[in-house]
Amino acid sequence: MIKRSAVIALFSVFILMNAAHAQDPEFSQFYSNPLYLNPALAGANLCPRAIANYRNQWPSIGKAFNTYNVSYDQYFDVLHGAVGVIVTADRAGGGNLNTTMIGLMYAYKFNITSHLQASGALKVNYYQRRLVWENLTFADMIDPQGGFILPTSEKQPDNSSVGVPDFSAGIFLAYDELLYGGIAVDHLSQPKIGFYADNSTQLYMKYTVHLGSVINLKKGGSWGDDREFSISPNILYQQQFNFHQLNVGLYLTIDPFVGGLWFRHNFENADAIIPMLGFHWKNLRMAYSYDFTVSRLKGASGGAHEVSASWQFPCIEKKRRIRAIKCPRF
Repeated sequence: MIKRSAVIALFSVFILMNAAHAQDPEFSQFYSNPLYLNPALAGANLCPRAIANYRNQWPSIGKAFNTYNVSYDQYFDVLHGAVGVIVTADRAGGGNLNTTMIGLMYAYKFNITSHLQASGALKVNYYQRRLVWENLTFADMIDPQGGFILPTSEKQPDNSSVGVPDFSAGIFLAYDELLYGGIAVDHLSQPKIGFYADNSTQLYMKYTVHLGSVINLKKGGSWGDDREFSISPNILYQQQFNFHQLNVGLYLTIDPFVGGLWFRHNFENADAIIPMLGFHWKNLRMAYSYDFTVSRLKGASGGAHEVSASWQFPCIEKKRRIRAIKCPRF
């Protein structure tokens, strides 16, 4: 009983630490959540699409981090660009610390040359955090005989819910159907999101850089072939305050299946090896990945499960100056 109580108490302290140093949720299948990765990827497919993502991180701890995401985007000729909407909900500590982000974005698309395409985007967000203080438990509440029966000396927050406007921007470049890459910056205004009156907690900017290639492995084949056989190496770098992360890996597509293998390194320590398996059938794409933790948490965390699904809506074929971007869909 005491051991279990100590774990719960320590986890409550961890929630407060997370509240003080806010860090965005992450997705291992980052190209399966393109609008979250970079708003400039809105409308990359030209046709309308809807995407859903779910991540269960550290399941061995029990409802440690559950993150849900839904998005929709579509290209409009009259706007010379795409519009996207995204909703992300992160539930930490069994729902005791809840973060909700709602974003609306516009991505303008244009041709730099006949081979080089570009997209620039702006995103407006509403960012909200809510703390369920009455459910938290702390080490000083533990009685050796009776459990959690003592009052805590921890100061109760002045505000249990904080909501602020937030802004993001991104650019994306694609060279023919071979190379692609982009840069995104989230939380441009670095809003204050503290639960206490001094409101000293800041949502720091997050920088994202991603780069990749699609290499056709079919001899004499072309991108217009019905069945795709390709390999796609990719690299992702992210930084938010003192947190640095590097993902390197690749996708292998043997239509209709896609496999992936990634290594995630947090600079301070190696973090995880991430295999992924997905498939597509007509307009539906689905994928599953698992984070095999290789850090010191590997014996206790249980890794992370992640599932993604997307639906590509049909659109009227028409001659456009802008082409669909050839980049991973998983």
